[in-house]
Amino acid sequence: MIHGLDEQQEMVLDMVRSFARDRVAPGAAERDRTGKFPTDLFREMGELGLLGMFVPEEYGGAGMEVISYLLAVEELARADASVAVSMSVTNSVCCFPILTFGSEEQKRRWLPPLASGEVLGGFMLTEPEAGSDAAALRTRYRDAGDHWVLDGSKAWITNAGLARTFVCLATSDPALGTKGISAFILDADQPGVQVARPEEKMGLRASKTCMVGLDGARVDKDAMLGGEGQGFKIALATLDHSRLGIAAQAVGIAQAAFDESLRYARDRKQFGRPILEHQAIAFRLAEMDTELAAARALMYQAAEASRRPGRHSRESARAKLYASEMCNRMVAWAVQVHGGYGYSREYTVERLYRDARVTTIYEGTSEVQKMVIARVLQEQAKRL
Repeated sequence: MIHGLDEQQEMVLDMVRSFARDRVAPGAAERDRTGKFPTDLFREMGELGLLGMFVPEEYGGAGMEVISYLLAVEELARADASVAVSMSVTNSVCCFPILTFGSEEQKRRWLPPLASGEVLGGFMLTEPEAGSDAAALRTRYRDAGDHWVLDGSKAWITNAGLARTFVCLATSDPALGTKGISAFILDADQPGVQVARPEEKMGLRASKTCMVGLDGARVDKDAMLGGEGQGFKIALATLDHSRLGIAAQAVGIAQAAFDESLRYARDRKQFGRPILEHQAIAFRLAEMDTELAAARALMYQAAEASRRPGRHSRESARAKLYASEMCNRMVAWAVQVHGGYGYSREYTVERLYRDARVTTIYEGTSEVQKMVIARVLQEQAKRL
């Protein structure tokens, strides 16, 4: 139960919870086994308005606010984190920067197909040698007169091979550091975009993640976001926003782990009574319940901060840091509550354990989140 939601948020929660329970959850284990991407589910999510949640109606979106979006991500992750991450990427790292930094013409051209689910979206930032140090990227762009040309390699790109529209970061000259980075809206349906085979991942197996080579990839002259040299600023603002989605994903996985543990502890008997009645298990579940509430509180606090003018880096980093670390504790505890059965693929917690691990890594590792928070604190200390 989540308190303090308005009528629209309650409607979104009920709708997505029903969709996740009835349509997403039943195939989650099979998709994890086969790695098959659920194209049919994403078609339905487009029809439900879940792929352009905060895109205004004038651009074909649902026109919702960030809390509704987080509720949706959490409920989808509770059913299948692979579905949640692909949905979140389209919303938060593709629609969001186009909506926030795009021109009117760019919004009208690129947002409606994304919001409807006609195409999926993605974000090309990470490279083989530029992960946590995003400023070290080496993908180059050059002016070719009537268009831009991109050359380089991108790594760990979610939705690659499926999505058509990407926000892509490149530099005019690596020697310029952050000042040389610009952001582009890239149409991936062209010969210059070379997608490698999907990575064989520990978890999130139905979500596609690939290396992408850019070899003379063309970008329309009017598809640069925010002006030349504005890419690093756009990337940071996008990550501030997208980290909220990862926090929601982590909370959803953790909630599923809690649900499975509570159900198992109720039904499993040892020493003549349900293990839920043994203090060791009961106290562990009490800790899990408390950790979930704390993570949600930080997530909603960050969501409120994101609605105010200016950056909300610390709030987003705190939410992502705590929720992802909490999630990994929760799934480990869930496996422990299940005992030997938790190690079996016949039980949901085994999949949750694998899906949870990446939440402390992508969109900035836990260490990066601490760096973000520490920098704010260092500036704060100067004013004391």
